[in-house]
Amino acid sequence: MFAVVRTGGKQYRVAAGDKIAVEKLAGEAGDTIRLGDVLLAGEGDSLADAAKVLVSAEIIAQAKSEKVIVFKKRRRHNYRRKAGHRQQMTLLRIVAVGDSKAEKPAAKATEKPAAAPKQDAAPEPETPAKGVEVTKDTAPKPAAPKKAAATKKAADKPAADAKPAAKKTPAKKPAAKK
Repeated sequence: MFAVVRTGGKQYRVAAGDKIAVEKLAGEAGDTIRLGDVLLAGEGDSLADAAKVLVSAEIIAQAKSEKVIVFKKRRRHNYRRKAGHRQQMTLLRIVAVGDSKAEKPAAKATEKPAAAPKQDAAPEPETPAKGVEVTKDTAPKPAAPKKAAATKKAADKPAADAKPAAKKTPAKKPAAKK
């Protein structure tokens, strides 16, 4: 039996035993997860009701995909920027594709119970860059409200005691060539 599942904004045609690389999913290697967004399912030429189909997969590894070079250039402006990016991905092995009624007892035995998020817990702070040690001094501080800019009126008015500035003479133009 095969199924078309959607995860990470992409669609994958899977069958039992297939290995696929998808956008990063929560979990560690060895965990069993259920891909719930099944778009289409079937056996050979016949199609089944996708709402009743369950796709379970085992996480093989959390990895990074190949490096993509990002190069920006603007002609005739001496502007060049080069950066690399490696997207986080999860490698999955499809364990079973089938009816949810038949798979539920087996899935409960193999799946680890999901830990419920604590309502009292504060949100986790952002992790700093690799190799950066966080102390009280270097911890991110909340942004201070911006102060209003000083008005130009006070700067434009000359002081009563100050002498007016001398006027500059215009620059001389070069003589025209004959």
